[in-house]
Amino acid sequence: MPTSNVIAFQGFPGAYSDLSCRTVFPDMTTLPCATFEDAFAAVREGRAELAMIPVENSVAGRVADNHHLLPEGGLHIIGEHFQRVNHQLLAPKGATLAGLKTVRSHIQALSQCRKMTRELGLQAINHADTAGAAAEIAKLNDPQHAAIASSLAAEIYGLDILKGSIEDAEHNTTRFLILAREPKLPPVGHGENGGKTITTFVFRVRSVPAALYKAMGGFATNGINMTKLESYMVGGRFTQTQFYADVEGHPDERSLRLALEELDFFAREVKILGVYPANPFRYQESQRVGED
Repeated sequence: MPTSNVIAFQGFPGAYSDLSCRTVFPDMTTLPCATFEDAFAAVREGRAELAMIPVENSVAGRVADNHHLLPEGGLHIIGEHFQRVNHQLLAPKGATLAGLKTVRSHIQALSQCRKMTRELGLQAINHADTAGAAAEIAKLNDPQHAAIASSLAAEIYGLDILKGSIEDAEHNTTRFLILAREPKLPPVGHGENGGKTITTFVFRVRSVPAALYKAMGGFATNGINMTKLESYMVGGRFTQTQFYADVEGHPDERSLRLALEELDFFAREVKILGVYPANPFRYQESQRVGED
């Protein structure tokens, strides 16, 4: 099969990453991978053209593994996707809510559906993957055991949806990054949403007082909106911190170019991971929050 029509993801068929791939690229073939590292490798080695990688969830927070993999993974961010997560309670044919004893899923999915689990008095059992839990329930074929997974997983593994949209938070959404071997920079001022572009980069600061304050100064003075700034340890040292940032703007625009030049003066190991169109969901969500 031509790799130009393949997109890799981590997890079993029917995982939310698989659902995201099919939503954004319905004409591509999805390639399930055991680990995030395997999904990166599939693109690097030419077995897939793209990868769909989750980086954060509105309930569970960031996917820490991928913040470490992105800088060293050898791939470029070319897009983003926000997937609404609608959890379903899945069980074998003939099962009933009253007869259930246990429910299996990824620990994050279980934590996002605590209310339902308590109401039904179920024993929660951790699994490495939501779709993997669904596959296991299908294999067990025991009406006392259920899984929390997607509607796609129900379809793939032949399970019934006993209860739908069981997540505790209505805003449960996962942000995915779309990765490729080569960068795909949008033209300046011609992206989606009136030309809005996101630039993602990582950097480290020197271990001196006010280093981060000085490094960030250029973004303030040049009017750059920073939508994300996170820190995490690198090299196993408590004194070494790497920062991950998303900003609105294109590096070829004067304001962001000047801000990055100032960052480069005060920081070290500045690395741009991707320049890509902002997804419309960002601004729809901002409008909704403003109305509330």
